Amino acid sequence: MDEESRYEAVRSRDGRFDGAFFFAVRTTGIYCRPSCPAVTPKRPNVRFFPSAAAAQGAGFRACRRCRPDAVPGSADWNVRADVVGRAMRLIADGVVDREGVAGLAARLGYSARQVQRQLTAELGAGPVALARAQRAHTARILLQTTDLPVTEIAFASGHASVRQFNDTVREIYDSTPTEVRAAAPRGGHDRRAVHGTGVPVRLAHRGPYRSDAVFDQLAREAVPGVEEVTGAPGARTYRRTLRLPYGTALVAVDERVGGPRAGAATHPGGWLDARLRLTDPRDLTTAVQRLRRLFDLDADPYAVDERLAADPRLTPLVAARPGLRCPGAVDPLEVAARALTGTGDGLDRLVRRCGKALDAPSGSLTHVFPEAHALAGALPGEPLGALAAALADGVVRLDPGADRDRTQELLLALPGMEPDVVAVLRARALGDPDVAPPGAGTSQSWRPWRPWRSYAVQHLRVAGETDGRGRGRT
Repeated sequence: MDEESRYEAVRSRDGRFDGAFFFAVRTTGIYCRPSCPAVTPKRPNVRFFPSAAAAQGAGFRACRRCRPDAVPGSADWNVRADVVGRAMRLIADGVVDREGVAGLAARLGYSARQVQRQLTAELGAGPVALARAQRAHTARILLQTTDLPVTEIAFASGHASVRQFNDTVREIYDSTPTEVRAAAPRGGHDRRAVHGTGVPVRLAHRGPYRSDAVFDQLAREAVPGVEEVTGAPGARTYRRTLRLPYGTALVAVDERVGGPRAGAATHPGGWLDARLRLTDPRDLTTAVQRLRRLFDLDADPYAVDERLAADPRLTPLVAARPGLRCPGAVDPLEVAARALTGTGDGLDRLVRRCGKALDAPSGSLTHVFPEAHALAGALPGEPLGALAAALADGVVRLDPGADRDRTQELLLALPGMEPDVVAVLRARALGDPDVAPPGAGTSQSWRPWRPWRSYAVQHLRVAGETDGRGRGRT
């Protein structure tokens, strides 16, 4: 998009571009998302930025009305396999906060200087500034949805000191932490966390979202003791345990029907309500990002549906299910275990044998899924054990920043790893939106659906289940 087309998107308050770019107003010193409901500023007063961090670095503060820091992430980072796309997925997962820029660069296989140069050239901000913008957003969530002391929030949001925390909040929100907390929107009810219920978070998405298909799949695939789906269709809750860098968590995400109607191009989208009970609040950013990947909330349904609907073979399927998503994963070993052993009693026994038991069960949730080293020791000579050993030793990585092609090669070299299992891991664990079934990579019939072949597979699978023709593995 050139600047004039961006301005047209701002004038029409087009939510399709929320997260794709940001605009700032010179006369007010504020930056916004494209769908901001405020009066459209005059064109000479508008500047455009590729990231919130770039706008913040230029001295603009976040709009209190449209909350540009809370937009869905750009779908570009899911599609792209280059160093910038991989870096953005890792930064979102909290790698810079935990391992620094050096750790990010090491994971990418580049020097810190190269990573800094490429991110700055494309996004107008380096990894430290991008991580800082994310820390500020986490701080605002904790300030406005919990009663945690400000000092605890400073460190829980990833800041190195209370002073750094105060400076960041003042610069980005033009308010002190106390003022940010006092300005929390109530919307007719207090969303502040009640003891034991967890931190309430709205997981934003753009455009239509077929929550029924996602919750159907999660219910069917639920790992006993680790996941459960309760309630009636249309009002279900997905609950699960999470293993995180600093501790564990119990999370719950509610199904939300309705939302923007099909074809409502200017609708900004909606959200899923979630609650997170963390043993260590420093894990909030990572937990939220992993839920976003699981529910595929950063996808661009407009781009996906437009491409797939252009093929007459998929036109009726897309019309029937606009906004269909491809669920991802919070733990790649879970995906592998389901693909290799199926669901049911086998997974139940595996979890109870190798998983970490919760201090106190929560409903049917009793364990955290086993770690790689536990599965490697318990399943020697088995395909899942071989994969777990490769992950534990660092031979294979299935994190958001992994090189997808190289990882596929390494997976296929492991004993017992069939191409269909690797395709599932590439689509679910690595979040690749363009995975075709094994053997279809060179088929002309799949090429019109690139770069969204994973979504084409999902449409065919869901349609097959609805018509009673069986279930696909992806």
